[in-house]
Amino acid sequence: MAAKKRKTAKEGVKSMFINLNSVIEQVGKDKGIPKETLVETIESAMLSAARRKYGITAELEAHYNEELGEVELFQFKTVSEFVEDPDAQISLPEAQKLDSEASLGDSLGEKLDSNQFGRIAAQTAKQVIIQKVRDAERDIVYNEYKDKLGELVTGIVRRNEKGNLIVDLGRTEGIMPMKEQVPTENYKVNDRLTAYLLDLKRESRGPQILLSRRNPGLIRALFYMEVPEISEGIVEIKAAAREPGSRAKVAVYSTDSDVDPVGACVGMKGSRVQSVVQELKGEKIDIVNFDNDPARFVCNAIAPAEVSKVIIHEKDHSMEIVVPDDQLSLAIGKKGQNVRLAAQLTGWNIDIFSETKIEELQKVAKMALVEDLGVEESTASILYSHAYRSSQEIAGTTLEEFLTMPGFSDESLKTIHEKAVAKTRAKSGRNNSAEDQPKESSPENTVES
Repeated sequence: MAAKKRKTAKEGVKSMFINLNSVIEQVGKDKGIPKETLVETIESAMLSAARRKYGITAELEAHYNEELGEVELFQFKTVSEFVEDPDAQISLPEAQKLDSEASLGDSLGEKLDSNQFGRIAAQTAKQVIIQKVRDAERDIVYNEYKDKLGELVTGIVRRNEKGNLIVDLGRTEGIMPMKEQVPTENYKVNDRLTAYLLDLKRESRGPQILLSRRNPGLIRALFYMEVPEISEGIVEIKAAAREPGSRAKVAVYSTDSDVDPVGACVGMKGSRVQSVVQELKGEKIDIVNFDNDPARFVCNAIAPAEVSKVIIHEKDHSMEIVVPDDQLSLAIGKKGQNVRLAAQLTGWNIDIFSETKIEELQKVAKMALVEDLGVEESTASILYSHAYRSSQEIAGTTLEEFLTMPGFSDESLKTIHEKAVAKTRAKSGRNNSAEDQPKESSPENTVES
């Protein structure tokens, strides 16, 4: 006959807890902790208190009795013919006094009187429960906010700690470091604040929620909230660039040809974009069309300036943008802001030239090609149109790649390439310092993404 695990209890055994059902219900309601978690916590605490008295080798179990509203503790002993270890074994006669059906080999659980643990054990149980409840609260907060990364959260500013804003989010607090704040924005205690949930870290003191008002994700989240077409997936925000507190650019794209993405984000009489501007405390926002063609995308991003010509340099991932003379200051923007944001938005390095300046540069570059390579002006013009502005650029190109240029025979291209390499070596030999060489030209404004 297989051994059985039995439980029994002595008369008059009382728990040190009274009406735990109401306590669990109240704590669960106040802290938002599931009942199962609290029950496990209380069982664990009682077990920990019992082990302080009976030792770690004792076979103990704790079970919550919902009908009685108490935690029942049992010490299990094996029913044996000969008792060698009283803490782990019990004789058959003694076992049958507790349970008449007990037999040899059974594991008999005797219900313990929790009151016998004493004040220290009771205090230990209380501390364990408090700690477990705190851990459960932290887990709940972490699980709640980990799914909100990249979203907007709203809270109340509670205090300023060395420049960092502490924001009350309801169940917990978030921190907005000084580097994530906008210098033009000032918040006082009890001000309501909407921020971007930037990061969530699991710390020993509890989850640390990092907030931001500088991150471009704030604009994305605000438009997501204001524009139904974005939340529905019809309009997408492909890129966003900001100089917080001053100006921003947003590139949008529509998956439906019947929906104008810019118009959807602007809204009727500018209502939607104005809501975002208001939340950003007056930050100006340019909304432009995204285009898979890099040149067209850069032209859209440089708006409101008009573009006459775009020259792409794939090698260094840069573009030369040529604009009419009267559009130059508009293209560059105040202190270079417009071209800087366009570079951030598109991911391309951008050089801005006026038409007059580019004509001057073309003449200088073509004359240099004629002199260095001994070619005619027409040949220099063709080389220039293929983005070869100097003998150094030709020499820096492999012969195999250079031979793919149309309009010339292979022999002519080989000769030009050889002359370019020789000229470059000669120049390098005369002056090894690039800084000492005179610069023939410089763009009005150069910005790297």
